[in-house]
Amino acid sequence: MGEEKKGAAGSSGNSENSGIGKNGGNSGSGKNSGSGGNGRSGGKGGKDGGNGGMLRAAASGARSFARAVAGGLSETGRAFAKGDAFTRLSFLVMGSGCCARAQFVKGMLYFASELAYFAYMISFGLFYLSRFGTLGTSTFNRVWDEANQIYINVQGDNSMLILLYGVLTIFVTVLFVFLYLANTRTAYRLQRMAAEGRRPPSFLSELKALADSRLHVTLLGLPAVGVMAFTVLPLVFMILIAFTNFDRAHQPPGNLFTWVGLQNFRDVFWDEPLKSATFFGMLGWTLIWAVFATFLNYIFGMVVALMINKKSIKLKGMWRFCFVLSIAVPAFVTLLLMRQILDDQGVVNVFLQNVLRATGAPVRFLNDAFLAKIVVIVVNLWIGIPYTMLITSGILMNIPADLYEAARIDGARPIRQFVSITMPYMLFVTTPYLITQFIGNINNFNAIYFLTGGGPNTLDYYQGGKTDLLVTWLYKLTVNQQDYNLASTIGILIFVVCAFVSLVTFNLTSSAKKEETFS
Repeated sequence: MGEEKKGAAGSSGNSENSGIGKNGGNSGSGKNSGSGGNGRSGGKGGKDGGNGGMLRAAASGARSFARAVAGGLSETGRAFAKGDAFTRLSFLVMGSGCCARAQFVKGMLYFASELAYFAYMISFGLFYLSRFGTLGTSTFNRVWDEANQIYINVQGDNSMLILLYGVLTIFVTVLFVFLYLANTRTAYRLQRMAAEGRRPPSFLSELKALADSRLHVTLLGLPAVGVMAFTVLPLVFMILIAFTNFDRAHQPPGNLFTWVGLQNFRDVFWDEPLKSATFFGMLGWTLIWAVFATFLNYIFGMVVALMINKKSIKLKGMWRFCFVLSIAVPAFVTLLLMRQILDDQGVVNVFLQNVLRATGAPVRFLNDAFLAKIVVIVVNLWIGIPYTMLITSGILMNIPADLYEAARIDGARPIRQFVSITMPYMLFVTTPYLITQFIGNINNFNAIYFLTGGGPNTLDYYQGGKTDLLVTWLYKLTVNQQDYNLASTIGILIFVVCAFVSLVTFNLTSSAKKEETFS
């Protein structure tokens, strides 16, 4: 009898360490739950696991990477210590070990990569890498040629090219190091195969393996190179600009820029009061905008979906069509149209002044700082509610009807049903969507730029307006002012804010802590 109770309690949950609800018998999960106290302990353990999951995952990834690097270096060390003459020769002439064991094609490829790397470094890479520490010393100049009685243009260094090609050379060197280590490990592996009497695989068999057992390498090789060339390399280049003084006063080749360390970050945080006031003011408004733009759209979109999905509502398809119709119009067209309508001489002000006689002067919808912020939030509802309505409509239809039936039997009113059933289910399912929308609104360039242009402008901010988000300020700094160093600094800080909010918020939600709750 006791064993049957224990088994029933142990099998009532879905998870192994977590518990949900208040009663241990119903909420205890897996091997740790057999009573009410144990169920609550399981719930606490699940909560702690959710909070620490991000840190454990990061630590596990770091340990795996460290083990992989250590394993590769130790294998290379063994190859040099225990390798024969050909294996050790491959440390100097890449491909020697492969050619000595009848893998001529692979050996020649290794040797060609070594020649190509040294040719690249001698003809191109060393020049830029040697100037990487200073980003150039000589500027463009004109020298008087006494013999010909003319000025001769003398080309100087170009800091931008030095930085770009210096980063490229570092990437090429890292790639070559990986090839070099692979060459030594391959030579040692072929040596051991020969000692064991095994025949090394032919080049043709290895090509066939790339289409069979190692197909993942074939499929991911080219995309990985593309990501490195067109994403990682430009990203590293732009990050490094944040540590230079590359602005409109230092435009190469006429004027060089150089490294300034963390000076740009110090300027943003405390050294330059105007930039500090601008950054923190815009950061506060950016977060306020993101909160309102995300959660108002979410709540109103859900309310609209609930109203349309009610059994008593007729012509559900027509109502959905009316809301979806606004999505058919591109958002920037809607924003530009609203900008014209709400202008001081727009339709709304003309109607208020000349028809209703309600105001004697135009209402400054877009030119008053406080009113403009309210306007962009309200106009964004017109654009965002239909999307949320479509997403929540499908989720609402999947909530089990018996939950509502049981709630009605218990006497729960519609508001109580919404708070206790609809909202928890919706939040559990749509939390990743909410986080995505929140981060998207932090970087919502169109809504601000096309409606207010970041205005009204103010002298309290450095090259910015009262409705500017950090991303629109970054755009102005780059396109209008050529303050690339400050713009890059702001870009890094935006990334830090977005990453922090995303990771912490998700790990604090029930979507991460109780994945099996609604399964």
